[in-house]
Amino acid sequence: MSRRVRRRVEEKGKEEVGFLEIDENLTLDEKGVLDWTRLPDDTAITVFSRLNYRDRASLSSTCRTWRTLGKSPCLWDVLDLRTYKFDAAAASSLASRCANLRKIRFRGPESADAITNLQAKKLREISVDCCRKMKDITLGVLAARHEALECLQIEADFCKMISSDAVKAIAICCPQLRKLWISGIREVDVNAINALSKYCRNLTDIGFIDCQKVDETALGNVASVRFLSIAGTANIKWNLVVQHWSKLPHLIGLDVSRTDIHPNAVLGYFSSSFSLKVLCALDCPVLEEDATFVSNNNHKGKVVLAVFTDILKGKGIKDKKLGEILNWLEWIISDSLLRVSKSSPRDLDNFWLDQGTTLLLSFTQSAQEEVQERAATALASFVKKYFADDTGWAEAVMRDDGIRLLLNLARSWREGLQSEAAKAIFLAVANLSVNAKVAKAVAEEGGISILANLARSVNRSVAEEAALGLRHLCDGEELEGAIDEAGGVKALVDLIFKWSSSTGGEVVLERVAGALANLAADEKRSIEFASVGGVHALVTLLRSCEVEGVQKQAARALTNFTAHGDNNCNAAAVGQETGAIDALLQLTRSRHDGVRDAAAGVLLNLCFDDRNQEAIAAAGGVEALVALAHSCSNASRDLQESAAAALWGLAASEANRYELSIAIVREGGVAPLIELARSDAKEVHETAAGALWCLALYPGNALRIVEEGGVFALVHLCSSSVSKMARFLSALALANMFDGRMDEIALIGTSTEGTSKSVYLDCTRRMALKHIKAFVMTISDSQAISAAVASSAPASLVQITASARIQVKSFAKNINKSEKDDGRVTTDASEI
Repeated sequence: MSRRVRRRVEEKGKEEVGFLEIDENLTLDEKGVLDWTRLPDDTAITVFSRLNYRDRASLSSTCRTWRTLGKSPCLWDVLDLRTYKFDAAAASSLASRCANLRKIRFRGPESADAITNLQAKKLREISVDCCRKMKDITLGVLAARHEALECLQIEADFCKMISSDAVKAIAICCPQLRKLWISGIREVDVNAINALSKYCRNLTDIGFIDCQKVDETALGNVASVRFLSIAGTANIKWNLVVQHWSKLPHLIGLDVSRTDIHPNAVLGYFSSSFSLKVLCALDCPVLEEDATFVSNNNHKGKVVLAVFTDILKGKGIKDKKLGEILNWLEWIISDSLLRVSKSSPRDLDNFWLDQGTTLLLSFTQSAQEEVQERAATALASFVKKYFADDTGWAEAVMRDDGIRLLLNLARSWREGLQSEAAKAIFLAVANLSVNAKVAKAVAEEGGISILANLARSVNRSVAEEAALGLRHLCDGEELEGAIDEAGGVKALVDLIFKWSSSTGGEVVLERVAGALANLAADEKRSIEFASVGGVHALVTLLRSCEVEGVQKQAARALTNFTAHGDNNCNAAAVGQETGAIDALLQLTRSRHDGVRDAAAGVLLNLCFDDRNQEAIAAAGGVEALVALAHSCSNASRDLQESAAAALWGLAASEANRYELSIAIVREGGVAPLIELARSDAKEVHETAAGALWCLALYPGNALRIVEEGGVFALVHLCSSSVSKMARFLSALALANMFDGRMDEIALIGTSTEGTSKSVYLDCTRRMALKHIKAFVMTISDSQAISAAVASSAPASLVQITASARIQVKSFAKNINKSEKDDGRVTTDASEI
């Protein structure tokens, strides 16, 4: 059956009711697929309107019909370029579509320079952020090229390079200006403000935010102003404010948040101003510390919004005469809450719990996109700064269906809102997911799927924030079911393939690899990880990406993946992946400790498979790991532990023990292991002693350990290490070294050399046996050992060695389980 969709609108009072009508003029092709190019124009435009700008432009290039529709003015009346690189070339490519552009949002002075190339002469609104480096000339040119401008907002930054001259130029060039908001100017002088009063007769909304100085007297001359904000502005002379601003005939909303306004100024202004309806004074310490003012409810009919009043009640004013200020209230309150959540040093815990969080959640449903974004960002900042294990914080976010509201923001098709919502979800949901109720809400609302979808966005900013959220959500046990249901493992692996082929996606890749590392630590999910191509994806990253964070997280994921089970299936899968071992060995030469540490951890786990041991040795692994051990004497403890452990893994091989042990010694591996045995860290003691123990199984290696001074290091460990495992392994290593087999090798050479070696060996033997005895006596009172130590005869040495081995092995059974595992390494989520 064919169908065509038309939308008809039937007016019913002030409401519009839309319905769909079936039309038989559009036929399906022979495969039953609808020919989308034959959709009605209005339907096609509706589809276009739900796409981001990049996709709109791409879709417009598919055919002539859509090229024409893609230039429809309604699709290009608003541009949000904050998440794009916008330069002259990009502006020129969009110019043909922007003849009717009404509103534009962008980020940075570089984008400001390119705006004029759009030739958007009908532009009415400009919103800019992150313009710390914007200068007067840039702002002046922007104003001069857009004379029809009605709204100019430069916010969320300190514009210290913009002066009063730029404000004056705006006033002269843009006579139709209705709203002007600028943050962080050093000074707004009398000439600038008088120019606004003279030329901008329709100027009703002024905001000079976080300025160092504003001429209070001149502001009293802007008779048209209805809404005025000086939030965060310093050096205000409040007596002049009362004297001059109270005469403004139309001023109904005043925002003095984050200033040092005092009660007398407020009361004096209330008494002298007849037009003022609402005063917003959030985070004003002088007011809040005055108990008399706080308890005073007689404000001459004015509404005061502060941390000590019911802001929700004040925001919900229903008087028709005041209804016009609701949008302004949302604007200035969301702006103040965002700034307070980021920087306020004062204790506002009670405010956030009582009403701050509820306010922000209500703002996520605002009709103003900027307010929604501020609310999401402020929630993220609030959680990051104020979150504690107290369930009251989680309850504050959960109140009024907060998790659903946040996730709904992330479902928005607007990329700017997606990015801010993803940040909020990451910080709010991820941090609060330790609370079982929050975790359940996230699962029920499909949070994992939402973030996975956002991470597929071609917009890098959106994908980065979503990937970070996934990384932390994947660490929570409470969300395991939701991860499985949403196909989280496969979604993450797919993201690696997607972004590894794109330029500039390193941050996304790092965060996705971190999420996979968290999931791979679970044995059940490690099986799924292998089945969906996870090993190949991570090895591809190791081979193709040189970014430190990506390499570290990819190696960490492989470490956790290969740490499961006794059958070595996972380790074998990694070892058999083309290029995996070569890539890991290459990473051991990295200049970043974290990367080398992660690579060594994977190699250690791979050594539990005989074929991997042979492959590592064939690829130059012995030389690489010895070089790693040599290079990390002054490195982090984690790297020292991993380097020694990797050599231990090779030397402990069942099938290739002799060849690999000899190769390690031949490549100079004894000296760095002895150096590591002298470390202050007990974990390094254990791995270095374990490696030396395995090497000492062969007489030639044992002699080299003696010659390199290893006896003294092992004796020190045996007697002084705080690690029981290190003492056990060092005692066993000494017992192996002095079991008599080394004597014949030591005597080779001239008689003088042989005598010298014999004397030296005898001294070290006695020292070693003395400490072996002391160690064994800590676990067994054996008279036989004491008697045997008195003699240096070979037979006695054998008896001592056997006794030491039996006693030490018996003692090992009592060592804490965590100190006698199979040696595999796994990394914890706390390493993120």
